[in-house]
Parts: sequence; C-alpha cells; structure tokens
Amino acid sequence: MINKTVANADEAVKDIPDGATVMFGGFGLCGIPENCIAALVRKGTRDITAISNNCGVDDFGLGLMLSRKLIRKMISSYVGENAEFERQMLSGELDVDLIPQGTLATRIQMAGMGIPAFFTPAGFGTEIAAGKEVHEFNGKMYLMELALHAPYAIVKAWKGDTLGNLIFRKTTRNFSMPMAKAGDITIAEVEHLVQPGELDPDQIDVAGVYVKRIFQGSDYEKRIERRTVRLK
Repeated sequence: MINKTVANADEAVKDIPDGATVMFGGFGLCGIPENCIAALVRKGTRDITAISNNCGVDDFGLGLMLSRKLIRKMISSYVGENAEFERQMLSGELDVDLIPQGTLATRIQMAGMGIPAFFTPAGFGTEIAAGKEVHEFNGKMYLMELALHAPYAIVKAWKGDTLGNLIFRKTTRNFSMPMAKAGDITIAEVEHLVQPGELDPDQIDVAGVYVKRIFQGSDYEKRIERRTVRLK
C-alpha cells in the first residue's frame, strides 16, 4: 500500500510552478481548499490559470490570490460576490473565460472519464458559440465542447485515508469530485485523515488511484458567501 500523506499544505503545493493551470474544488465558498490556497499565497506562486466555480470573495478563498495579482486567468462560471474579480475583469487586468456552469462541470467530468469532447445546447446562439463546431441532433442545435484537463487539481474533502480515498459532503461534490479525477496531480486536504480500512467502501466518492497527495487540514473558517435569513 502506498502512503500518500504529506506533512502540510506547504509541502503539498511546493512544486506548483509559476504559470501553472490549477483546478480548485468547492462550490462558492463551500468546501474550498483553504489551506492550500493560503500556502500558494505564502509561496507567492504567480501567473496561475485558475479553474474554479468562482473566485471566492475579496478577502477569502481565491480572492486572496486575486488581490495579490497571483492569478493571470480565471476559467469559471460565476463572478460571484467578488468586487475585485469584477474590477480586474472589466479593466482588462484579468483574462476571464466565463463558461455556463453545467458546461464547466461537464467539461471537467469528461476529462476525468477520458472522453475528449461532447455536445451541449447551452450557449448556442450566443457569444459562447463563436468559433465552436455546431451540429444538429433531432432538430436541435448543439455546440461541441472539449474536455477540460489540468496539470494540478486541489480539492478539500470531509474525510480521507492515507491511500487517498475521499469522501465529500453535500454541495462540495458538485465540482470537487470531477476535479479530483481531471487533474494529472491531485492534491487533497481533508478535515479527517484516517487509516486504510476505516472508511466505508460504499461511501467513498473518489478512489485513491486519482489522488497523489493528501494531508490533514486545520483551522477551517467555512465562511458563508451570502448569509440570508427569513423573517416570520
């Protein structure tokens, strides 16, 4: 059995070079790899192409990298509550590729499955269709979209074992599960790191074969992007 554990986030990301393309798991601020993002900020890794649902908020998540001008390009589906993301995008400081959310998730999923391309109706007749191959199926027009790979994928799971098997919870599955399978080198930080055999095989979301490094995370803030309340 191969023990894939590393000591901490700094060791996990130490070989990610300037200019790398990196997938960051999570959905909004839910289930983001807080420890690894902080480690990349400390390391000062620059010119990153970040593939993520969004870019966090101004002072948290990927927003910490964005505010320090460490991200060169965002490939995402949602500007979100990040005013600095909006400012850099509109000013031309940040290269942004906005992709319909379902298309983004499926492009990542197809990469993990080894499928090079697929067809979707999302975006037909809009600017998104520019330069893309179009086919008609059963009287409806579809765009061809390519699978989306990355040299690195960083995810945060609820629980994992030293072999790299991962269990995610609820909304965090939306992007983290397919990203873990679409990166050449997948790094996982977990809230609970256990020994082999302690995870219920029926509960494992991502098999350890996809994960290269895993470590026990700490000090998670788990912020809520937009808190709403209901008045009775």
